[in-house]
Amino acid sequence: MKHSPARNRHVNRGGKPHQKPHNPHKHHISQGTKTIQNKGEEKIYTGILSVNSRGAGFVTVDELEHDIEIPEGSLGVAFHRDVVRVSTRGQTGLPRRGEKKGRLQGRVLEITTRTKTRFVGTVGTYGNKRVIIADDKRIHVPFEAPSLPASSTKVFFELANWTDSQRLPEALIIRVLGQKGDNDVEMESIVLERGFNATFDPEVVAEAESIRENAPENFKNEIPNRRDFRNTPTFTIDPADAKDFDDALSFKKLSNGNFELGVHIADVAHFVRPGSLLDRESQKRGVSIYLVDRTIPMLPEALSADLCSLKPNEDKLTFSAVFEMTGEGEVKNRWFGRSIIHSVRRFTYEEAQEVIESGVGDFSKELPFLNTVAKKILAERFRNGAISFEQDEVKFELDEKGRPMRVFRKQRKDAHKLIEEYMLLANREVATYVEHLHKNKKTTPLFVYRIHDFPNPEKITELGIFLKAVGYELKMAAGKTSARDINALFKQIEGEAEEGMIKTAAIRSMAKAIYSTKNIGHFGLGFEYYTHFTSPIRRYADVLVHRLLHEYLSGRSVSTQEFAFYENMSTRVTENEIRATEAERDSIKLKQVEYMSERIGKTFEGIISGVTEWGLYVEDKETKCEGMVKVRDLGDDYYTLDKKNYCLTGERTKKKYSLGDSMRFKVVGADTERKTLDYALA
Repeated sequence: MKHSPARNRHVNRGGKPHQKPHNPHKHHISQGTKTIQNKGEEKIYTGILSVNSRGAGFVTVDELEHDIEIPEGSLGVAFHRDVVRVSTRGQTGLPRRGEKKGRLQGRVLEITTRTKTRFVGTVGTYGNKRVIIADDKRIHVPFEAPSLPASSTKVFFELANWTDSQRLPEALIIRVLGQKGDNDVEMESIVLERGFNATFDPEVVAEAESIRENAPENFKNEIPNRRDFRNTPTFTIDPADAKDFDDALSFKKLSNGNFELGVHIADVAHFVRPGSLLDRESQKRGVSIYLVDRTIPMLPEALSADLCSLKPNEDKLTFSAVFEMTGEGEVKNRWFGRSIIHSVRRFTYEEAQEVIESGVGDFSKELPFLNTVAKKILAERFRNGAISFEQDEVKFELDEKGRPMRVFRKQRKDAHKLIEEYMLLANREVATYVEHLHKNKKTTPLFVYRIHDFPNPEKITELGIFLKAVGYELKMAAGKTSARDINALFKQIEGEAEEGMIKTAAIRSMAKAIYSTKNIGHFGLGFEYYTHFTSPIRRYADVLVHRLLHEYLSGRSVSTQEFAFYENMSTRVTENEIRATEAERDSIKLKQVEYMSERIGKTFEGIISGVTEWGLYVEDKETKCEGMVKVRDLGDDYYTLDKKNYCLTGERTKKKYSLGDSMRFKVVGADTERKTLDYALA
């Protein structure tokens, strides 16, 4: 007997599409979207498939104004984010509100790229069958698998076979994770779902342990080859719960009235050599992942939390950027090279802040002085075109089982900004040095830059419309604006209830910062040259930068054959960074939903953060927990969406609910599986 797979647990009543068998494990790189052929009225397109939680499909094609709709029953055996070939014959669905005609409809012919084959899911039931239901609700069908564990157990599984859309896909269980709802299980699920491993293979751990065991002899041999800063006062400033200390600062007054600032960075590249197991593992991970309650490190703890970490009262191998500076923050001289340090003090941000404010304690003269200089450097950055995207972070207090007891916004104070400014300085100066070194030699530099493009004019125009709807204005011309005008806007909204919402909208209108071997500058920071040099324990891009910088400092050139490797790695680490950020956001959203699930029926003060035709998104002012007030719950009126003014308006009462409005709301529902909250008017 054949089983019709579900569309979000509904029966697929569509016919079986014509489709060639495919290998679900075959991976390709999408080369963009384009029309493949044209047969009379039928057109065949290639594009990226999106599937929503209701099982409806849409294919994005570059040359079409609107997505192609894929009706229920026409998805074939494609999943969300697969690259697919789609056939259309000009048929259209019903027009959407505001559109004159329906959108083009089609059916999936073939999967060009199976984007993802591994998933996290929960054992449940489908009809009278026990199946695996994927955590990602955009995976619209359940999976069959032999020997399933008990219901409500979470599993990590792989697509084994699916060539017939009238049958359920077959899964191979890789690992049983544990009971749904358990904090450790949920956190590991988030990591695995984004394509990362929460643990290291034994061989990788063994290689790291071997390096640590041989470290004493290694250190003894290295000392003569390095600049020795062990007698220069050095300290670190990090979060209270940090285990890995990437960076340290040293300070020394000079006889000419200037001072020497050392930015000392863990010399990870000295231990993680090209071609090693550790190197291959670091390439695969790309970044450390910072979840609400834990860190998934890029490197095993033997390196990340011990050998490479700049712990106090221990000699450590570092790669340093050392500057002679004036009290105004001007760099007079710079030196880059491998070094050895001995940190004498490990500050938490809170401890450093107390010294800055009181002038009492360890480094009581140095910290306030460095803070004053950092503020001058910051002011100069803004004068040169940097944008202040600063936002408070959401933090949690958890109980022993990982349940959130408190959610709060953590303000960034001077201690955070001090460290940030000196790290930015080092990153900028390293990139500038490499660029000028090659200009003098009249050669093209191979380097890994951190770049940030100018905003897309269309998105800036949309941002301007959005701002007008909430009562603000951004100066612009032809979709272009300046950093100065964006900062003026941010100054205007400082302290207002809608500040966070507007800053988030502005950030979303910007291009995304990425890694690249081609430098175009960094728009957000206002830098002509910029890289990531300061966090090699947690970013593989920084390891690559250290390797290249060491080659150039040694007077060696990098072969042109290596360009392809570094270009490919720049793309890979960017993609890994995006997935890690998504995992971090998932963990925050989960804890926010868990927090509000204990407060059903309670009332809070919020701000309308989004307006759609199906309801209002409302964000709690204190915890930033966002939920939805559905249109049907707004009262005894029929509300319509005014897209231009970002509001819902009652047809009879003319009452408006506008973006940025404050409102009292009550928590009425919390779905930890979907990570969603339901609110109602209070």
